[in-house]
Amino acid sequence: MSIIQPVFETLDDEIGQLANTLSRQIQKWAPEEGLTTTAVPGLELIRANSSVNNCIGSTVYDPSLCLIAQGSKTVWLGDREIHYGPLSCMVSAVHLPVLGKVTEASPEKPYLGLKIAVEAQEITDLVLELEEGSVGVEPQECPDNACGLSRVQAEKGLVEAVLRLVNLLDSPQDIRVLAPLVRREIFYRALVGKIGLHMRKFAVADTQTHRISKVIAVLKDRFTEPLRVRELADMVNMSESSLFHSFKQVTRMSPVQFQKKLRLHEARRLMLSEGMEAATASFRVGYGSPSHFSREYSRMFGVPPRTDVSKLRGELPEPARV
Repeated sequence: MSIIQPVFETLDDEIGQLANTLSRQIQKWAPEEGLTTTAVPGLELIRANSSVNNCIGSTVYDPSLCLIAQGSKTVWLGDREIHYGPLSCMVSAVHLPVLGKVTEASPEKPYLGLKIAVEAQEITDLVLELEEGSVGVEPQECPDNACGLSRVQAEKGLVEAVLRLVNLLDSPQDIRVLAPLVRREIFYRALVGKIGLHMRKFAVADTQTHRISKVIAVLKDRFTEPLRVRELADMVNMSESSLFHSFKQVTRMSPVQFQKKLRLHEARRLMLSEGMEAATASFRVGYGSPSHFSREYSRMFGVPPRTDVSKLRGELPEPARV
């Protein structure tokens, strides 16, 4: 396991005030825990009131830009453990199955963040307008620029633009006209800032990341089917070995591991949201053996399926995770 230790910068007074203002706005518009969809297209707010009872969650990150306003979180992506703190800006260039846990939050000072969905065309249009060579600097959290997830400390201009987007919730009559303009500024600030190289992956079609994103799209649509690496490689004009190497660079896991995580994420959702039994869920997501499913589920989530679902429903205390 590669652990990415926090390198959070001490917030100066000015940007610290911006973080506090952003936190107050998120807290106002996200009064309940969880993910809140807003009236601003593509903007979602995130809140957690406690880290003690917060279970390790599983999700699939969409292509997006995320910003933490308050609190901290740990995310596990393949063989990487990445820590995020106040004003950490994270960009996911492709769909990525991850585990995550809020590590700093309380009712008095909840964990607060936001997610902005990214459309490739928006980034492409901006890249075409930027001067040649205005590419930002290397991302901090993934020295290998092929990695699909990157983290930097947000710069003042980016935070100000994000705050303007959230402030539109106070004037809903302005959202239709102003939200696209503010989104454009946010992506511009990201492109010319520390995370610029990573943002450009959304725009360039003939890149390793773009090819892997095509493979990921197929895996997401057909994760219950047997994995055929040769077909995937042919689809993106790569050799099997090249696909394997590139896929692992971007996602920090192999195609087989990626498919397994998608299956287990979906099985967890089916058991929790639809009340499905573990054996039924295992067959639904493509497993041929419930016992094999249970072993892999326990390996990923730390406990067997039934125990995990009971814990998530609040029926059992959360066991310590070693």
